[in-house]
Amino acid sequence: MAYAGFWKRFAAFFIDMLILVVLGGIAGGILGFLYGASTGTAEGAEFVGQIAGILVGWIYYAAFESSEKQATLGKMALSIKVTDMNGNRISFGKATGRHFAKIISGLILLIGYLMVAFTQKQQGLHDMMAGCLVVNKA
Repeated sequence: MAYAGFWKRFAAFFIDMLILVVLGGIAGGILGFLYGASTGTAEGAEFVGQIAGILVGWIYYAAFESSEKQATLGKMALSIKVTDMNGNRISFGKATGRHFAKIISGLILLIGYLMVAFTQKQQGLHDMMAGCLVVNKA
């Protein structure tokens, strides 16, 4: 397996973030509006919108990375995919764990992400925690 490098993964992340800003904004705006309309106040609508954004991000990453494509739209654009340690497709549960493990990778001054550039299998902390690899498609 040829492991996907830091810059390729960063580019995929950037594409995914552009997509998620749009999707999260739409979902958050709709739910925030519905919440405000149903309660008659805007108080709390922002919180509901933020929760919607978190849910959209989780479903986007977990559903795409556990799908037959094994990749988000950003990863597909760069011909990389997420696998388990044996090169197999990961489950939705494992993709969920990997997604939420990214919080830890980010909380420690992004060191969990920077590890991709320095580890033998090009894994970030979140990849190691979930038992995953990001590889170039054959």
